[in-house]
Amino acid sequence: MRLSLRSLIPEAAPLSLRERLRAAGGALVGILATGLISQAAIGSGSGSGSTLPILIAPMGASAVLLFAVPASPLAQPWSIVGGNAVAALVGVSAALLVQNPYVAAALAISIAIALMMALRCLHPPSGAVALTAVLGGAPIRDLGYGFALWPVAANSLLLLAVALLFNNLTGRAYPHVLPKAPAGHGTKDPLPSARAGIIASDLDAVLKDYDQVLDVRRTDLEAIILQAQIHAYRRRSGQATCGEIMSRDVIAIGPEAPLHEALDTLRRHHIKALPVTDEGARVLGIVTQTDLLDKTRWDLSGPRLGPRRRLRLTLTRGRAPHGCVEDIMTAPVMTARPDTPISDLVLWMSDAGLHHLPVVGPDDRLVGIVSQTDLVAELLADAAERHVPSGAASTGHPVGEPIGASVAVEV
Repeated sequence: MRLSLRSLIPEAAPLSLRERLRAAGGALVGILATGLISQAAIGSGSGSGSTLPILIAPMGASAVLLFAVPASPLAQPWSIVGGNAVAALVGVSAALLVQNPYVAAALAISIAIALMMALRCLHPPSGAVALTAVLGGAPIRDLGYGFALWPVAANSLLLLAVALLFNNLTGRAYPHVLPKAPAGHGTKDPLPSARAGIIASDLDAVLKDYDQVLDVRRTDLEAIILQAQIHAYRRRSGQATCGEIMSRDVIAIGPEAPLHEALDTLRRHHIKALPVTDEGARVLGIVTQTDLLDKTRWDLSGPRLGPRRRLRLTLTRGRAPHGCVEDIMTAPVMTARPDTPISDLVLWMSDAGLHHLPVVGPDDRLVGIVSQTDLVAELLADAAERHVPSGAASTGHPVGEPIGASVAVEV
């Protein structure tokens, strides 16, 4: 096998200069704060004369994970705290039970890896913690099992506290949390995006066959693949935008309009949603048929607010509701821009269950509205164009090949 220098250098994801500086700055702040606080906790004179270590070397490796790749499963709070604690306990035990230091070191690291994988707290720097417990010399050996508390647990918790603060202040959610799943329909059916293209079961099957630890969560990998599919569709579809498919003559309503006026407007125009705007046409929310059904009580005179909703609105706003559109509208509401690619709307509207999306201009004034009907019509038209063979009539279509086979939008 021929090896080249390039084959020895791993591929790296494209990172901005800002992200690289953020990671480096986080490690600087994290290690400095951990060292200074640890020194203050055990006394300023303990750096050379005392046998109690202030800061151990594996924290440098932990800092790389916590600040450079905070989304990694190997960098999560349980990974650093649990992994380092397990490795320290195993390392101390191996040093006490096995006389040969190299055999003890090998056993400590291998057993620590097995336990970390079983306890779901795999953390690569913990291997160095286990090695330190065995080969750290007299100062570490004299601590015994206390090594797991100080400095291992103390250093780990201090570095973790800095990572929690620094990452979140600089725009990186930590701990890395899964995106909140959109509300479903109360059935066993998965979300529309999970029923098209590569689905979760496909990914699980491939990962099972791959049979290796990946430094990325399965759900993050699934989200990346889905976004790549959306990006690929955007590239193939010619960048159709909201401005090209939206309805421009939009029927809107004011927030102070009575509930019966909203109902009459919906019936009169045979529509299912009304953007709620102020006097300057800026979108405040949206009121739909579902809002009228779910948030009101009905009698012979039409919809009205029930006692529970009146009380809830009074407590949250500090004033009594007026029985108007503002009391039942959905706010804030997701909006799009005229230049928003319709490929972005596929995920928004299918998974989130949005049937209508107001479109606003640069000044945030209402300029149109996109419905799922508009979106499906455009997707069908695009699919038909891509399936027409060369030389065929523009209205033709291959027999037996459905033009809407790739559309995954619920109406």
